[in-house]
Amino acid sequence: HVQLVESGGGSALAGGSVRLSCAASGYFHRSACMAWFRQAPGKRREGVAAVDDDDSTMYGDSVRGRFTISKDNTKNTLFLQMNSLKPEDTAMYYCAVLFDVFCSGASTVDDWAPVDYWGQGTQVTVS
Repeated sequence: HVQLVESGGGSALAGGSVRLSCAASGYFHRSACMAWFRQAPGKRREGVAAVDDDDSTMYGDSVRGRFTISKDNTKNTLFLQMNSLKPEDTAMYYCAVLFDVFCSGASTVDDWAPVDYWGQGTQVTVS
């Protein structure tokens, strides 16, 4: 069983930055992609950024060049550095684990499935 706990959300001004963290606990017994998803009110959940075991990364089109995903394997923590924020980045952000999925090799973020574990989410509001 894996538990994911996000932190770091909050309010920011357009053009500003926010850094999200996701603390993972549990046993990763298989190869895993770790990813960030987001869901804005009235919209479907979408993939934002993902990193595989070999540190390969992939980003959604709307955040590429502004967001950076990274992980600290020694602390089992996933990060999302969000720069040049826009009001349309306002959403609930979720950390996720996908076992045996090679996220960085996907054609689109819609292929980041199935998700095995979700965090509870952290809200980011940009105004």
